[in-house]
Amino acid sequence: MIGPTAPRVRRITRPDVILRGEEVGAGPTFLLLHAGGERRQVWGPVSEVLVDAGYRCVAFDQRGHGDSEGSARTLSACAEDVAAMVHTEPPASVVVGASLGGLAAIAALADPAVRARVAGLVLVDVVPCLEPSRVRRFLASVGPLGAHTELVEDTLAQAPRLRQVTAELDLPLLLVHGGNGSSLTDEDIDQLLHLAPHTTVRPIRGAGHLIARDQPVALAQAVIATTAAWR
Repeated sequence: MIGPTAPRVRRITRPDVILRGEEVGAGPTFLLLHAGGERRQVWGPVSEVLVDAGYRCVAFDQRGHGDSEGSARTLSACAEDVAAMVHTEPPASVVVGASLGGLAAIAALADPAVRARVAGLVLVDVVPCLEPSRVRRFLASVGPLGAHTELVEDTLAQAPRLRQVTAELDLPLLLVHGGNGSSLTDEDIDQLLHLAPHTTVRPIRGAGHLIARDQPVALAQAVIATTAAWR
């Protein structure tokens, strides 16, 4: 028998790709969206803390990543995948998106039908206020863009729309950002607070851009502490 803490295989068939993932735990749901170039397994240590606290975690490989099919070339395709994920989950799920995952979540939440099924959004070291030259420099500093160049440029082009959607969101928002080596500046955070003044901001010491890797326990604890009242 598979217990509540044993991973269970998930699969979503989209018109052009199959998305593969897993779920673990039982209770209120967190949908975990990884960063570009990552895989769903990055959430493993975070999920352990969340499951121990009585939550259920669902994580898919985004298209063109890990075990999922296809290629990630446009933000809208990733956002449509996120929408499909949300519609397979119970109402009042909390979406947690790191970097690309956070931006795809914002784009997906432009749809009222998606928003209606979500209790709140956690952005992990990402904001919709994207300054193209600085984003390109940062991404180049952490590794070659390679196959993701087209997706990066398309996402940067969507920045005005992402800001508009964020400003119109009536959902609770949490920004968790790294304290060391983060991709964000104080100005970025101020711009997010200008768009969505109700955002809660939590820094994580000892973490860079990939907080799920650097400080998974602190990330999970910050998410639990802030989102408990959202559902």
